[in-house]
Amino acid sequence: MVLNSSRSGVSLVCCSAAAILLSSISTTNAFSLALPSTTTTTTTTTSSIRISTRTPSSSRTSTSTSTSLNNFFTDIGDMITGGPLGEETNLPYSPPFCDANSICAEGLPRTYAVKERALSFTGEDFDVYCTGTNEPFVSVRGAMLHLPGKDKMRLKSVHQGCDEEVVVLDRVLMAVTPTYDIFRGGMMAEKVGWIEKKVVSMTDTFDVYMEGKGGFGVTGLFKPPPAYQITGDFIDRNFVMKNAVGQVVAKVAMDGLIQFDQFNHYQVQVAPGMDAMMVLACTCAIDEEFDEEHAAKKRG
Repeated sequence: MVLNSSRSGVSLVCCSAAAILLSSISTTNAFSLALPSTTTTTTTTTSSIRISTRTPSSSRTSTSTSTSLNNFFTDIGDMITGGPLGEETNLPYSPPFCDANSICAEGLPRTYAVKERALSFTGEDFDVYCTGTNEPFVSVRGAMLHLPGKDKMRLKSVHQGCDEEVVVLDRVLMAVTPTYDIFRGGMMAEKVGWIEKKVVSMTDTFDVYMEGKGGFGVTGLFKPPPAYQITGDFIDRNFVMKNAVGQVVAKVAMDGLIQFDQFNHYQVQVAPGMDAMMVLACTCAIDEEFDEEHAAKKRG
């Protein structure tokens, strides 16, 4: 009896040990089987994060192509319109016409919209606006009477609180070619120079001369070299202004679909360092000259 009960006890002990061993093995296997799943999930998550932070090569290629196209069309536009804007580093007169608004303090090119007034008693009235802000920049008012000493256009700076007459254009009635004297605004005005249409030229050309720069005879052969020359397509009113060394300091292009002689609109680009008042004065003078030529052709 004792032996049998010993064997039963041993059997019970063996069964308990086997059960514990099987439980341990199954727990170990379960842990080892679950581990790869966790590792795989972690790897997948890390991989997806890396992929999402990369810029697709197709996007980089598209951006590069777009930039190249923009540069290409800009270069073509500059070629058609006379070349890129340069920088005026040697203004041929001093001081500029307007201390506050003639030259951009930031040294950047500027663009203006020149709009001829449709309703005008003189036919020589313009309003000039800054294209970026649409703020008034200059007002141009013509003369009521076209008489000697009275046929004038007056440019007033009206930007950022300024209210100052800065330029006066005086039509020279006794001249071989259309000519405007350029004066500073105000009483006892100083003559700075003059703009005149070239007598002999393959295409229509206007020269801007500075007073007191040598030579003599406004309409004679002995003149100082021009400080600026304006050339281009004056029929379509697209022209460029170059300084004495050939740099483009301003571009003028007709702006708007509806255009006629009494309602011309222009877009004027002015280079860094260039006096915007001089450019706008020459633009208005050229516009009036061609308006008068068109009117004379219609009468003839």
